Amino acid sequence: MKNKVFFIAEISANHCGNFNLAKKLIKCAHDNGADAVKLQTYTADTMTVKSDKKYFKIKNGLWKGYTLWDLYNRAHTPLKWHKELFKYAKSIGIKIFSTPFDDTSVDFLEKLKCPIYKIASFEMTDLNLVKKISQTKKPIIISTGMASLDEISATVKTARRNGAKEITLLYCVSNYPSNIDDFNLKNIEILKKKFKCKIGISDHSKDNRVAIAAVASGAEVIEKHIALDNQKKGFDINFSLKGREIKKLREDINIAFKLLGKNFFYRNKSEDKSKIFRRSIFAIKNIKKGDKFAKDNIRVIRPGHGLEPKYFNQILNKKSPINILKHEPIKSMVIKKIL
Repeated sequence: MKNKVFFIAEISANHCGNFNLAKKLIKCAHDNGADAVKLQTYTADTMTVKSDKKYFKIKNGLWKGYTLWDLYNRAHTPLKWHKELFKYAKSIGIKIFSTPFDDTSVDFLEKLKCPIYKIASFEMTDLNLVKKISQTKKPIIISTGMASLDEISATVKTARRNGAKEITLLYCVSNYPSNIDDFNLKNIEILKKKFKCKIGISDHSKDNRVAIAAVASGAEVIEKHIALDNQKKGFDINFSLKGREIKKLREDINIAFKLLGKNFFYRNKSEDKSKIFRRSIFAIKNIKKGDKFAKDNIRVIRPGHGLEPKYFNQILNKKSPINILKHEPIKSMVIKKIL
């Protein structure tokens, strides 16, 4: 039985090529309530080729002007850091895992006993990579940015066919940063119903309301990019939570999850004290034993010390078994004696 939303802090390229900054980001994630921290495992050469041809140049967005190879070369997390970062995360008590972007990255992470694998939105249609990751039998988290339901279905089928037992799909909008108008959180419900697995959201927006609403829509996993308090530089800085903002989101999604409550109709006992302000049947005149209850001597009014309103018509024209003073409630013993 899950007792909270699983919150993943994505470091991505916000380490800025600085190993000590990468460690500080892991510590920041831990200290501000993230359940896990995630790396990305690739080199520029495993992602693309070094070319200045137009196909490889980024023309729009945050990374406009870079060639793909140059961007990935500057943004990657060096493989030689991984072992130490995994060791450090474990030493401070936060789960750590990664996104492999090719087969060699999977083999590399397997040697580090990576406990979970994430498949990025841009790689989820690479079914050979999906197969490779699935064959590890580890839990898999799949981002679904840009993907149609048919594409997601093909990915999930490939994963399940090749040994994946625990799959989480993340609804994702692949805009950086994402705007409120880009989201359709009904997709969370649709994905959960169609694929019958755990669903979350990879959120690239700058608005906590997206993640809060996602939890209310059934998201069980939240992934957000992170940076340090007052960090100014980083390839993903424009859509990253900074320092204490991480803790604020942790608190917000905890509250959203708590508000969801139980999977059955439930009322907290704290409400019981308010029942006194319901309506009930009162005498509005003195009523003697033997007098008939009538609309001119009883009324349904607040508060709730007397018989429930549903008994009003049942006692009309019945004789009172006792004397009842004006403005006194008609008690339950009355109904027991006359019905």
